[in-house]
Amino acid sequence: MIEQFIKNDETLKKWRAFKSHKTGYYSLWIILVMCLFSFTAEFWANSRPIFLSYQNKTYFPVFKEYSAKEFGVKDSLVIDYRNLKLSEGDTIVWPIIKWDPYESNKKVDEYPSAPSANNLFGTDDRGRDVFARLLYGLRYSITYSVLVWVITFIIALILGGIQGYKGGWVDLLGQRVTEVLSTVPQLFLLIILIAIFQPSLTLLVVITSLFGWIGISQYVRAEFLKNRRQEYVEAARSLGVGHVGIFLKHILPNSLSPIITFSPFVIAGGITALASLDYLGFGLTPPTPSWGELLAQAQNNFTIAWWLALFPSLALFSILTMFNFVGEAVRDALDPRL
Repeated sequence: MIEQFIKNDETLKKWRAFKSHKTGYYSLWIILVMCLFSFTAEFWANSRPIFLSYQNKTYFPVFKEYSAKEFGVKDSLVIDYRNLKLSEGDTIVWPIIKWDPYESNKKVDEYPSAPSANNLFGTDDRGRDVFARLLYGLRYSITYSVLVWVITFIIALILGGIQGYKGGWVDLLGQRVTEVLSTVPQLFLLIILIAIFQPSLTLLVVITSLFGWIGISQYVRAEFLKNRRQEYVEAARSLGVGHVGIFLKHILPNSLSPIITFSPFVIAGGITALASLDYLGFGLTPPTPSWGELLAQAQNNFTIAWWLALFPSLALFSILTMFNFVGEAVRDALDPRL
């Protein structure tokens, strides 16, 4: 299906080479399916029904907040749809998991509670469903990683590309600045900045992107240094093409191989980084669903709550392994020697 939209023969050749790497190809689809479920998690794990037909009126609680008075509830401002009294003609459609990531299960005797029919993966130390928090937590991990990947690679393309294209004193000065920045202990600086400012997803992305571009810019610079002397660049220059046109239309498309090759590994590294920050308590603000925060709970309850260590670890191991498989497949597909 995807091949029908690929017009370039060389791109089609690389796509078929990627498809021939079965573990990477199927891992990509599994990741996409996992992201689909996570970004539509309200339909799969929620304490509010997807559809409700009540007293000849239609409601969609998953999309809209309704007043408790509409359902005859007078002693509470919050509607408990589980205990809503339905007549014979009423209809209710629930998600597969009837818990949202912020709701505590008050029917269990103690927190954290072991896996059961009500909570398939158990609950955390506040009674919240672990499966729901894993499902919602994936969207934050992917969002953080993809945003960091996009921002850092744009910065790396601009700064590394300019160094490689211009050469001379521009390259010399740029390399000295890059070397100085690369000596900064990024993790400690990141923790210090997060401790000063109120942590949020946007702040984490911005701070991480400030130094994340350094490594990839070296590869971009090397590609531009190599390609700027190629015959097609000299031909474009002789035809009067300006610096911007040569940079964007001729050198840049032929220098994207390291960018594409490193992308799955960088995204996997972003997932690990966010989990590490959440584990240390410098990540997303509680009670935001987080895989690292669940692992931190597992450490605090390691003698009584094995499920807090098992399921988040399996989720983290699985997503990182699949991204590595995708990265290997991309690397092999773009390798001219293969």
